Amino acid sequence: MVSGLINANPVIYEKKQRQQRSTQSLPADEYAVEPIDQLEIFDHIRDIKDPEHPYSLEELKVITEEAVEVDDQNSYVRVTFTPTVEHCSMATIIGLCLRVKLLRSLPSRYKVDIRVAPGSHATEAAVNKQLNDKERVAAALENPNLVDMVDECLAPSYD
Repeated sequence: MVSGLINANPVIYEKKQRQQRSTQSLPADEYAVEPIDQLEIFDHIRDIKDPEHPYSLEELKVITEEAVEVDDQNSYVRVTFTPTVEHCSMATIIGLCLRVKLLRSLPSRYKVDIRVAPGSHATEAAVNKQLNDKERVAAALENPNLVDMVDECLAPSYD
């Protein structure tokens, strides 16, 4: 993780119980397109580790199930996250982790929109612009140090 903590004492919240997904609603045709919902997206991103602390984004309440929007008909997903402090220097890394995780997990037809919650960050507009600019994201993912940091945050934890 990172030295020189921005938020040395974050508030830790209890994780929500994982909901079991019903397999009864699955189509009989194995080639049919399965719908994707808010809970599925949240399950993909809830265990991403914070780049600064050994806690998940869910435990820090950086992401919540309510902050995930899915329009399955139009293949659109929006995740709004709330940094733990207004001046969080890790906001772009957190957003990049969210984007990479969803790009790796979702079918390519989905458009993914990552946003900082309104009023939750000092440079909200700049962070949102960076996170949703394909060229900037591609350039960031060419930086081996950033890729290592993202991979570390996305690595599964077995606790």
